[in-house]
Amino acid sequence: MMNGLKERQRACQEALLAALRNELVERNVPAVFLIEDDGRPGVEVLDATGRRRRVYVHLPFRWFYWGERPDERTSCVQLLAAVERVERAARQGWRPEPQGELSFNLGKIADAYRL
Repeated sequence: MMNGLKERQRACQEALLAALRNELVERNVPAVFLIEDDGRPGVEVLDATGRRRRVYVHLPFRWFYWGERPDERTSCVQLLAAVERVERAARQGWRPEPQGELSFNLGKIADAYRL
């Protein structure tokens, strides 16, 4: 059972992803909203060659992301700019290697801020 904060975060993720999916479909980019087996919402997007990538939302940094590299994420604050970035990446074709997962080493981040 989700608590109130988790429910609001989930609703925000789903709303952002639904808006992304709708805009991509309007631009004739094949995209489907889905819920992963672990409950995480995402949008599966086909590139020009038929390869699939899943786009997710990282709320703390306000990103849409589809891999672990810096060029595989974009701000979700300005939806139309994000749609253009995802559309461009899909039309150019996803990277051939498997989709990476965004992760952070919080210890390294904390160490960077210690005096």
